[in-house]
Amino acid sequence: MARSERLLTLLQVLRRYQRPVSGASLAQELGISIRTLYRDIATLQAQGAAIDGEAGVGYVMRPGFMLPPLMFSQTELEALVLGFRWVGKYADTALTEAATDALAKIGAVLPSELREALETNTLLVGPRTVPEQESVDLTFLRSVMRSQHKLRIAYRDANDVASQRVIWPFALGYFQTTRILAGWCETRQDFRHFRTERILTAEQLDQRYPRSRTALLRSWREARADLFTPDKVKA
Repeated sequence: MARSERLLTLLQVLRRYQRPVSGASLAQELGISIRTLYRDIATLQAQGAAIDGEAGVGYVMRPGFMLPPLMFSQTELEALVLGFRWVGKYADTALTEAATDALAKIGAVLPSELREALETNTLLVGPRTVPEQESVDLTFLRSVMRSQHKLRIAYRDANDVASQRVIWPFALGYFQTTRILAGWCETRQDFRHFRTERILTAEQLDQRYPRSRTALLRSWREARADLFTPDKVKA
């Protein structure tokens, strides 16, 4: 392993630890001697890496330190570009703009040879089928999910039957032809999936739902994730 690659790997390893980790553990994980590790730590600290600690005590990287863009390999850049292009085509306006801005930020700080690889990337995303116009703002739905509040919706199903539901929204799926909101439905006492173009109105309630979003997602994956497809939506 080249030394530059080893230094970047060491930074990535340190990011995984919330508490000080011994030099011996780091050296073992990287497959290097303890003396080499101490030299690498000193080099990174001299270059501005926010690493606290010392030999015999342990090391930890302070929160907020950003890894340099040189960490990206050609394949990683291709994955990033393809992902950003998919988001740019299939996500809602806010996420599309965010993806474009994020890719521009990455390109601005890359060295010239990697910037050229980014700009000349030829991995493309196929054409999108425009879904039916949505009445609800997906940025709002994502905000409700993050805050873990209950959501009251007016919904029109595939048979054009309208209903009022109180749900605990925890996931939003983006597909080529539609988007689907997953949530626990208080009316059905079960997980349900709602096509966003059929949500007529949505109102955030004051109450937060009693289970964490992570716990709901875990239970949903165990019970109903196989139905999270546009042609199997059950509301």
